[in-house]
Amino acid sequence: MIKKTILTLCISTISVVGFAQTKKAAAVKPVAAVKPLTSVDSASYSFGLKIAMGLKSDGVGSLNYALLSKAMEDVFMGNQLMISDEQAGAAISGFLQQASKAKFSGLEEEGSKFLAQNKLKPNIITTASGLQYEVITQGTGEKPKATDEVTVHYKGTLINGNQFDSSYDRNEPLSLPLNNVIPGWTEGVQLMAVGSKYRFYIPYQLGYGERGAGQDIPPFSTLLFDIELIKIGK
Repeated sequence: MIKKTILTLCISTISVVGFAQTKKAAAVKPVAAVKPLTSVDSASYSFGLKIAMGLKSDGVGSLNYALLSKAMEDVFMGNQLMISDEQAGAAISGFLQQASKAKFSGLEEEGSKFLAQNKLKPNIITTASGLQYEVITQGTGEKPKATDEVTVHYKGTLINGNQFDSSYDRNEPLSLPLNNVIPGWTEGVQLMAVGSKYRFYIPYQLGYGERGAGQDIPPFSTLLFDIELIKIGK
């Protein structure tokens, strides 16, 4: 669940300026926007509209529209490009990461404060990585390795209480390789014996990081998981 926006098109703005002459001085009338007249006009504006909406939702506040338009023209006209495709990808990636960090920086701060307070509770254990957990039920079975497949029941929420996933609600446990999940799961479930139920408090660095996951898990989100280890192996 990773979202990455690739900038490929630009917005072309068309305007008509009308002038009205008087005996004393020329007065400038308000600019009137020209409506799309052809299918190409409509498509051009629509491409720009959709791209701008996508970029805005990713936290992009503004761009250099002249360079945006020039890049579009250079590609279609076969002009020499100012930067390589590889450089463009790196520039976009870095810019979007900065935009995302600025947009969601409040979540990072909230998560840090939550974890700092949570670790002071007597029942909370904090590992070297920053993962926090508490034992709800202690099982007596074997403990899995990172290379094992495990079957678990789980519920995931944000620190504001919003639930984003639950195998309990589906009434169906999940089987998955332990080395193919977020780092907080890989580390945490290895601490559990079969039959155990733990609650994990996962910093964003051990969760979905600076990108988040889909609509329900924003970037920089601290995650809470109740996990019940049912069995090891298929």
